[in-house]
Amino acid sequence: MMPGTSRYLHAIAVAMLLMGTMMSFAHADDDDDDGERMPAARNALWQAECGACHVAYPPRLLPAESWHALMSGLDRHFGSDASLAPAAEREIGAFLEKNAGSNRHAAGKPILRITETRWFQREHDEVPERTWKNPKVKSPANCAACHTQAESGNYGEHGIRIPR
Repeated sequence: MMPGTSRYLHAIAVAMLLMGTMMSFAHADDDDDDGERMPAARNALWQAECGACHVAYPPRLLPAESWHALMSGLDRHFGSDASLAPAAEREIGAFLEKNAGSNRHAAGKPILRITETRWFQREHDEVPERTWKNPKVKSPANCAACHTQAESGNYGEHGIRIPR
């Protein structure tokens, strides 16, 4: 080893460590928005059918088993009959399952409500109960009431406007 090489390598290692630390601090502020642009995947039938009644929820918000359970019970979809033609049901179901989130829930029945996922509850833990009861919001499932770009799949904090 040449004289000073050890010091040079040490300086490089320290610089790399500092850069890594600075990058993680730089991203800490926008941590809440990481991955909040959803979905990358699109399906016209999903958008038309699901989006006719509510925001077409991004597939990654639930795991495949949850989407499968939801699609299997469309005749009693949260108190409504959302039945589809068999071909449409297969296409949308395949799309949702293919693009589903990788988050797994505890064993047992699949979670059917996005609002019951740990992710949703963690992201919305600071939302006061009165916001959910606001007639312009109605419920936590009405994403578009606060997320102004929900229709395009953007749930980032920069696009939030709480109705008054």
